Amino acid sequence: MISESLLLDLGIVDWGYTEQSKPLSYPNYQNWLNQNLHGKLNYLADDRGEKRANLKNLFPEFESALVFLFDYKKEKKWLSKQKDQRIAGYALGFEGHDYHYVLKERLMKIASELNLENVRFSIDIEPVLERDLAHRAGLGWFGKNSMLIHPKEGSYFLIASILVPKKLEIEPRSIESDHCGTCTRCLEACPTDAITTERTLVANKCISTFTIETFKEEEAPEGFKEEYYFGCDICQDVCPWNHKPLEKVESQVNKGLVYDYFLERDNEQILEDLTRMSNRAYKRMFRGTALERPGRIGMIKNLKAIKERKNHDNNYLRD
Repeated sequence: MISESLLLDLGIVDWGYTEQSKPLSYPNYQNWLNQNLHGKLNYLADDRGEKRANLKNLFPEFESALVFLFDYKKEKKWLSKQKDQRIAGYALGFEGHDYHYVLKERLMKIASELNLENVRFSIDIEPVLERDLAHRAGLGWFGKNSMLIHPKEGSYFLIASILVPKKLEIEPRSIESDHCGTCTRCLEACPTDAITTERTLVANKCISTFTIETFKEEEAPEGFKEEYYFGCDICQDVCPWNHKPLEKVESQVNKGLVYDYFLERDNEQILEDLTRMSNRAYKRMFRGTALERPGRIGMIKNLKAIKERKNHDNNYLRD
């Protein structure tokens, strides 16, 4: 139905199909919200939390969905070889551009190729439980770190979907069973204890929440040690299901603005430059990249937190 050449060109490592509009994990999601584990991420609750109960709440015409996994393993492997990663792998993927725009363009190409009309695209800004949608499409299971894990591709990918107002002549896959077994590496590796034993996340403890979703200065979560100043890949990096997929890819990347500004210089130099820069200048410089979201103030907060942690650790060692 979808040509292999198109999938390759668009960086899609796998795709699936489902006609189920209701997420299987919604009761768990409700329980998570009721326990206030979403913390400061209010966009996951309110009326948008209720909309996630059924795709028809977002797209009343829904009859089926095509779900795609867009790969960024190449950039992740390259980052893993650097002395100091500092940035989550997806931020360098998609040639450094904000993936929301890139993936929407790619979904539009697929819809055009398949002559699909009156569709709705779903990336992660819609009130959709994306990982559950991919799970219903047979693309993986929920890992203990709450990530979707694909049996061959691991979890270094982004999920994006096309919601279709008709059923398609595609045979749905069976639901993927859990393959985490007794492994607890992600729980043990998380320095802030953000991952619970119930395969979910305490958002306010998560380093990614602090470095991406917190836009003003505040104290870092207890246990914050790593030098990630944008995102965090720790729970994915230790996952055994990501090891073999990384071995299969080349690690060259297209270096661009994000690389030059944040990975070629030390933290002190970056912090000094951002302190002198205006908010408007920052937004103009990083518009269209993943680093636009936290803004200048958010990035200064992240760098200061790293500096404070280093000073604390150095003082502890001297004492």
